[in-house]
Amino acid sequence: MRPLLKNTPIYEQIYAVVRQIPPGQVATYGQVAAIVGGCTARMVGYAMAALPYDTDVPWQRVINRQGKVSPRSSGHGSAVQRQILEAEGIRFDRQGRVDFEQVGWPGPDWAWLERHGFHPMPPLI
Repeated sequence: MRPLLKNTPIYEQIYAVVRQIPPGQVATYGQVAAIVGGCTARMVGYAMAALPYDTDVPWQRVINRQGKVSPRSSGHGSAVQRQILEAEGIRFDRQGRVDFEQVGWPGPDWAWLERHGFHPMPPLI
């Protein structure tokens, strides 16, 4: 039996959540942090930056809350991220933002969350 994700290091939890974001959709750093719990949007950003070049984690699908690709210290990483997203069908407006209503990821389904030890709060009625 596999251990629950909630019992693994925080970066591994972050990567597991990000792997759930399908092509053509994006999530924010804060959204991923809220799903994982116990971490911040900045920690999610650090986790994305720590990934190796040949990763299976779709890091490009995590953007900032303004709907923009965050600047990278290396300079060219932002352009690469945008190019990859555009190749997946993501469109940016003139201000470099995406429309979250069109391409925002709603998050993993409840069954995935439960199966991996994440316990979401029930929706408010």
